[in-house]
Amino acid sequence: MMKIGVIPNSFQLPFKEAVILARDMGVKGLQPYVTGGELSPETLSKEDRIDILKFVKSNGLEFSALCADFGLHFNEKGTNEDGIKRTMAMMDLALDFDTRVITTHIGKVPDDENSEEYQNIVNTIERLGKYGDSIGVSFATETGPEMAIKLRGILEKADTKSAKVNLDPANFVMCAGQDPVEAVHILKDYIVHTHAKDGVKLSDTDYKEYPLGQGGVPFPEYLAALKEIGYDGFLTIEREAGENRFNDIKDAVDFLESNLKKLY
Repeated sequence: MMKIGVIPNSFQLPFKEAVILARDMGVKGLQPYVTGGELSPETLSKEDRIDILKFVKSNGLEFSALCADFGLHFNEKGTNEDGIKRTMAMMDLALDFDTRVITTHIGKVPDDENSEEYQNIVNTIERLGKYGDSIGVSFATETGPEMAIKLRGILEKADTKSAKVNLDPANFVMCAGQDPVEAVHILKDYIVHTHAKDGVKLSDTDYKEYPLGQGGVPFPEYLAALKEIGYDGFLTIEREAGENRFNDIKDAVDFLESNLKKLY
């Protein structure tokens, strides 16, 4: 059965305070940003990592994934070397936090598959994926501006088993105009983590995020599609807008619980 998680940064509080809020809401997983601040790999000793994991587990939670999105330029060659090594350090941190998934955006996939930019993205995915192959951590790109078939196409070109997908249904609706139900079936072999987010596309260049269930994501059909392909991982709530994110997240937990009860 699918589990409910939350991005603790959405609470806009220090990590341990966010953990307590998540626990009290009844969620089971956390996907924190590890790109800076108190959870960045550069600032954490081995002992720090052990203590953080112990704290999370003592509150009945686990890390569903780590968000490693800091703007790595996948389309560059040579000049993104430091960013690749930093991402690998976040993959190492995932192991210390007892999870096997990091997520990030790879940037917009170019139309021309023969372009240097396209090949650079493939090569960067491949390098991170092969490192993931060696340590057992999936490198999951978050769905964004392109259609699902286009994203699957570039992942298929990377020679690695660890290049996966973090499916955000709202990004498909808001940015690509893609039916997220269709996207589930197109990307079914790659999905290792998902975000629970909602929104609408306003124009070719504009969109708006809404609380869960109030936007354009057809959640009952979307969740049914995930169940159909055998996905039993996390639905991780992400709230990046709104004036009362705490209530929006709490309502999102209730919304997902209600829909999952109807599904199982």
